[in-house]
Amino acid sequence: MTNRKMFFTMLWGAVFRRRSRAMMAVIASLVGAATLFCLASVCVAVPQQMNEEMRAYGANLIVTPASATGKSQGIDTATVRNVTALVGAGHSVKSAAYRYESVRINSAPYTIAGVDVKAVRALNRHWNVTGDWPGSGNVMVGRDVADALGVKVGSRVTIGYRAADASASASSSASAKSDSDESTETAESSAQGTQSTQTTQGEQTTQATENGRVSSDIMDNNGTEFRIAGIVDTGGNEDSIIYATTADVSKLAGHERGADVVEYSVNAMGDELNAIVNRINKNTNTAVQAQTVTKITSSDTRIIAMLQTLFWIVSLVVLVLTLVGVGTTISSIVSQRRNEIGLRKALGADSRAIGVEFYVESGIYGLIGGLLGTAIGYVLARVLCATVFGRAIGFDWLLGAGSLLLSVAIAVIASIPPVRRATRIDPAIVLREE
Repeated sequence: MTNRKMFFTMLWGAVFRRRSRAMMAVIASLVGAATLFCLASVCVAVPQQMNEEMRAYGANLIVTPASATGKSQGIDTATVRNVTALVGAGHSVKSAAYRYESVRINSAPYTIAGVDVKAVRALNRHWNVTGDWPGSGNVMVGRDVADALGVKVGSRVTIGYRAADASASASSSASAKSDSDESTETAESSAQGTQSTQTTQGEQTTQATENGRVSSDIMDNNGTEFRIAGIVDTGGNEDSIIYATTADVSKLAGHERGADVVEYSVNAMGDELNAIVNRINKNTNTAVQAQTVTKITSSDTRIIAMLQTLFWIVSLVVLVLTLVGVGTTISSIVSQRRNEIGLRKALGADSRAIGVEFYVESGIYGLIGGLLGTAIGYVLARVLCATVFGRAIGFDWLLGAGSLLLSVAIAVIASIPPVRRATRIDPAIVLREE
């Protein structure tokens, strides 16, 4: 019998004659591989899954006109298409454009937003709307507006537009959007505050006098009657805005112009999202400026960082436990085979050959445990993602190969101390004990 054949015969006997010990070593590797593969799969899938889930809570990137001329004319449709192409390069993206105007209801100033209802609805799935979204001749008002006017779904309001009130509304709403990080939560939040200021400025400039007295134009309640189709309640600045279709706002204002703000929800975060912003800002042909919505992006980053930290902590604990489990099992096997090792050394077997046999045996335990553990880990990760996110994940073959190699490596590393003790056994002492 050749040495190689003898080696495999000894190895086969060592593995299958001591099934209980071998099973313990396999189980130790299996538990480690299953846990690590499940955690790694979830850690890889969670950032993308969470990013997609967070996109339901609004935009993470906004675009406003960069120049004074652009602020007065808004962002035209061609520019919106170009910017959307830049944002959507390699990413899935949703967008919605907003045109803001200052209007009056019962002589009080309000802000109305002209929107593409389908786009805004898809972008802001978290909005709680009672009734319907805007339509032709129908508006949707924020909760604060509804409370101030004392209206409900089905009520009718007369909305008046004064050119002097809105002379600078588009430019101010866009510029205020980029003044501070706090104002970037939504496009409407900054626009609403600035529109009120613009209306006040409009009042001051149009307070012409008649016979030494202020004109009564400010009390003019003429306008266009709209039906309130719905009330939106978000708990944010959206509650102070009136929403109408872009066509109705253009008809109310008597002219068409571009959007003041374009919001984007793109499945990118961190450095990747910042790279998109820089790419837009460096493109002088678009004449727009972009920035991230910091509250949304920081929430994404913080949650994902916490999950990844938890993954590494748990993974470290699992690695240590797997090392201890496999090492203890191999130590027990070495103790059981102490007499056999002594006899083989007395017959001329060298320490290297004995060590290689134990290392290969440990590697086999790690390989079997890794295969079973990876399969179980994938099932657990799939169930976890389906339960938490309602989505399935595919098998990552690169991660699977890494799991197998790691299982074998851990099993071999864990066997080093007991194998070193085995190779140091003095055959004379062992045979004397026999």
